[in-house]
Amino acid sequence: QVQLVESGGGSVQAGGSLRLSCAASGSIVSINNMAWYRQAPGKQRELVASITRSSNTNYKNSVKGRFTISRDNAKNTVYLQMNSLKPEDTAVYYCYAEIGTASTWWRPSEYWGQGTQVTVSS
Repeated sequence: QVQLVESGGGSVQAGGSLRLSCAASGSIVSINNMAWYRQAPGKQRELVASITRSSNTNYKNSVKGRFTISRDNAKNTVYLQMNSLKPEDTAVYYCYAEIGTASTWWRPSEYWGQGTQVTVSS
């Protein structure tokens, strides 16, 4: 079955950089939109960045100019390059993807990664 596996989280100092990766695996026919969400303690999960199959992107205003989302369709992988990190970026980051399988290609299902912790110290 389909799984999303994240990697790249960790602890960095303010102003530093981090690159998150999320690879989808399983019986995948197609992947439409992919995205990164994050959730800080005591707060709701929020959309950070999204990307279509054609690589059209959308960003949360507070990360524009600092974060870059990209994807490698051949590898079924989405990335989030995070530069100029701030303490307020500290959160658990989750990968999201809309994936069609042999039985659901006509209506892609939503999948989530397990989440990876990003901690930015001042």
